[in-house]
Amino acid sequence: MHIPFFDDIASSRNVLIAGAGGGYDIASGIPLYLYLRRQGKNVVLANLAFTRLALTESEEVSPGAFRVTLQSQDLPYFPEKYILEWLARQEEMPAMYGFSNSLGVAPLQQAYEWIIGEHQIDTLLLVDGGTDSLMSGNEQGVATIVEDACSIIASSQVGISKSWLMATAFGVDEHHGLDHYACLENIASLTRSGAFRGAVSLTKEMEYGQQFLELIDYLNQRSSDDRISIVANSIASALRGEYGDYHTSSRTQGSEQFINPFMSLLWFFDLHEVASRIIFRERVAKSQTMHEVAQGYQLEHHMAIRRPRKKIPL
Repeated sequence: MHIPFFDDIASSRNVLIAGAGGGYDIASGIPLYLYLRRQGKNVVLANLAFTRLALTESEEVSPGAFRVTLQSQDLPYFPEKYILEWLARQEEMPAMYGFSNSLGVAPLQQAYEWIIGEHQIDTLLLVDGGTDSLMSGNEQGVATIVEDACSIIASSQVGISKSWLMATAFGVDEHHGLDHYACLENIASLTRSGAFRGAVSLTKEMEYGQQFLELIDYLNQRSSDDRISIVANSIASALRGEYGDYHTSSRTQGSEQFINPFMSLLWFFDLHEVASRIIFRERVAKSQTMHEVAQGYQLEHHMAIRRPRKKIPL
């Protein structure tokens, strides 16, 4: 029961794991980071950041890209540094980079290329806490597709053949209006093309599942209640066996949650194939700012023949 993804990365030596959509996305990649380290691989971390990185006194290595360390100036919201703190307790000290979420595709690609050159990266893995990264842009509900698409397009253009996307927390994007019928349809299409590389599930009994729960507990302690990650806590709740309209913070009060066992699944896909299906890819390939990416998406989405929204017949 060995999924193809683990064969795909068996010969990898220097791996970059990067959060695609911003915020706490990189947290979802930490179980895989720990697994790869156990396999003896070098692993570098990066994240599209909502942190105001320019205020952290971190070194700017490329325009809008900063190396985060334990010495970076603390801020009320700083997931990248908090994760480093927790990893240091596990005697792990990876390089961590943060990308400004104002960057468009061109400068974000430049930042990826700098990291790849600096660390001799041979394998790239984007991580999405959610599944809106699997949307093409012609669906009725795409959630927060813009940031994910910017990261996917930029990283797919850096010339790393071994590039993958990991998506998790299936169902968490419901509160952003994601069309999950279309999402599953996209996964089926990726499966037909050979781009789906399998899925595994974290459990609370697994070493990596236990470590993930410990990480999320630590991140919650380091964050005020109005800043904790909805996605990461939804995955943690699913791991603990919670179900349905379950809330871990005041951030979700007043909305209906659907915590479910699918949230602990880690789905793996060929990144280049996912990127090729983004309908506004060519329009934003040379964008300088995230605003330009958003404009390109909105224009293409407006002109596209959108697939009708359907309910999952269950």
